Amino acid sequence: MIELEIIDLKKYFPVQKSFLERLLAREKQFIKAVDGISFKMFSRQVFSLVGESGCGKTTTGRLIVRLEKPDAGKIVFEGSDITFADEKQLRPLRRKIQIIFQDPYASLNPRMRIGEIIAEPLIVHSIADKKEAKEEALKMLENVGLTPPHMFYRLFPHQLSGGQRQRVAIARAMILKPKFIVADEPVSMIDVSLRAAILKLLMKFKTLYNLSILFITHDLAVARLISDTIAVMYLGKIVEIAPTEELIDNPLHPYTKALLSSVPSLIRRKREKLVLKGEIANPINPPSGCRLHPRCPYAESICSREEPKLIFYGNNHYVACHFPLVNRRY
Repeated sequence: MIELEIIDLKKYFPVQKSFLERLLAREKQFIKAVDGISFKMFSRQVFSLVGESGCGKTTTGRLIVRLEKPDAGKIVFEGSDITFADEKQLRPLRRKIQIIFQDPYASLNPRMRIGEIIAEPLIVHSIADKKEAKEEALKMLENVGLTPPHMFYRLFPHQLSGGQRQRVAIARAMILKPKFIVADEPVSMIDVSLRAAILKLLMKFKTLYNLSILFITHDLAVARLISDTIAVMYLGKIVEIAPTEELIDNPLHPYTKALLSSVPSLIRRKREKLVLKGEIANPINPPSGCRLHPRCPYAESICSREEPKLIFYGNNHYVACHFPLVNRRY
């Protein structure tokens, strides 16, 4: 069953300028953070959104949970269009859709105790009174491995390590027993030795609550561990979508191949590495046609003129490329 459908979603941010620059500028400039993306997520699926920093992954996640308002397109959750829902309409939806932020240092209120942070959603949504919320918070602390829970309940965020703070962030999201989670780079700011434990914790709650998870990451190796499907983003566009092993074994887009080449554990010996030339383009004025063409070793003249569309290539594999890496020795 389709739980989430994104249709031609767009979000442009106006470029901040000085007073003099605004006077002299002929027209407004926008950062095209998300520029017409579409995908579907099914119930109890882990769907990873992968790409370099600045490609629009986090903005996509924030749009889905409606922390940002889209400029165009549709967000359909459980068959209901929530794209431009107002706060009154969104309030009951907040119980079903939660987000785990990337930075556990910035996402927790430093003036609140850990127990209060976890219990607050229950009180805000009138699910429990203070006494009941405290009991549920203590149980959740134990569920995320922060024991003894009574001790952690009284602590402040600055008294915890980065891994412990991220467990608190997960506990706060899970206390409402949501159906859908956006996990925005949940392990990128955590020590490598602790990442497996945090991923295991997420998978535990996925099984416990039958969760669907949109997992945002720049690391294909991490995405491979937990994902059912992977979508690759570049400069506000989705360039490839496929089941995890299909994408790892048979990448069709040069950008996906380049990402795989940067992860030693995912490099197949029989294949050559692909290294893109130059730097990622300016999202204010992205290249015409295919946005990767200035960096792509396989680019032809059509790549600079026409923007490729996501085309189906079998095995639930879609790619936006004029010259996909099909039967190519690479």
